[in-house]
Amino acid sequence: MPLLLPVEGRQCAVCKDGLYRDTTMLRGGWSRCTVCDEFVHYGCLASGKVSFLKARPRVCKACRAAQDGTAPSSPTGTHTIPTAVGS
Repeated sequence: MPLLLPVEGRQCAVCKDGLYRDTTMLRGGWSRCTVCDEFVHYGCLASGKVSFLKARPRVCKACRAAQDGTAPSSPTGTHTIPTAVGS
């Protein structure tokens, strides 16, 4: 009798839910993140310029948050608050 290995389902790296073949692309589906090389739900991919389209190359929300945290897009820390004069 051959030794059969159990089939282990993959889990989404962002939401930790299972990835199943019976979900279609319109209901979810999945794709691979190009940064961390993990499979994630289509809904867990970072949005592109249009909110319902996904960014290309495919990047998951966790990797996008890490990229945004290390390299801010606009320098917000350089603004100073003007002080009141003559009170």
